[in-house]
Amino acid sequence: MWIIYAFLSAALLGCYDVCKKHSLRENAVIPVLFLNTLFCSLIFLPLAINAPFGGWEVQKYIILKACIVLSSWILGYIGIKHLPLTLVGPINATRPVMVLLGALLIFGERLNLYQWIGVALAILSFFLLSHSGKKEGIDFRHNRWIFCIVGAAITGALSGLYDKYLLASPQDGGVGLDKLTVQSYYNFYQCLMMGVVLLTLWYPRRQKGTPFRWVWSIPLISIFLSIADFAYFCSLHEAGALVSVVSMVRRSSVVVSFMIGAFLFHEKNLKSKAIDLFLVLLGMVFLFLGTIQ
Repeated sequence: MWIIYAFLSAALLGCYDVCKKHSLRENAVIPVLFLNTLFCSLIFLPLAINAPFGGWEVQKYIILKACIVLSSWILGYIGIKHLPLTLVGPINATRPVMVLLGALLIFGERLNLYQWIGVALAILSFFLLSHSGKKEGIDFRHNRWIFCIVGAAITGALSGLYDKYLLASPQDGGVGLDKLTVQSYYNFYQCLMMGVVLLTLWYPRRQKGTPFRWVWSIPLISIFLSIADFAYFCSLHEAGALVSVVSMVRRSSVVVSFMIGAFLFHEKNLKSKAIDLFLVLLGMVFLFLGTIQ
């Protein structure tokens, strides 16, 4: 069942990326991100009331989780604002490879032949993607927005590994936290942190940068993300779930973001990017085959 939760999370993440790109077009990054954390906190407020609090011994782990995720979000929002969505999605597909390496080293997870083939295809797609980017004048080695997306992928991978540690039972080397406690409270802490950033960094200088404007897709970011994360935590919470496979499957969200980005945002160079996307999809197929064996 955990693999089904992972694929559901992936589909919702694709919708989340599309709404994020739509919201950030000619819009200020910091207030959009603050509203995202605010709406997510409100969505999970009823669950937070009923979720175990656990005191400082529990909350200290969740505060660190909030710091890691918020760092990834800030880098990701800045990058996706300035890059084509059909390029950002496949780059993010490299995140599970980083999770895989960490899972092998930290949790001792082992992959079978099918799963290794899926990982290899994802790595290959990233190298091919760099050539697709050059056709649009994007140099992967010198473009700061690319560095932002890669930085978001790295911190996102750290977050995925940390999630496994938080949710795994003490017998399996984890902390054994309740999934609703983690998801509810880390959103709350992120909202507080972004509120400070909004008031101290953006608001005093709001007249000098890109102005903020309200668009209908802003609340949809939080709705899709909250449901996607809930499915993700449900997946990791089940016995036998492999964090490396869950993270890889979640990156198949690129399918949704690619298709909608191509038609909604009229992005270019779709033919060569479609080859990269096909490799990502083929990798997902091998991962799924390896999981159901």
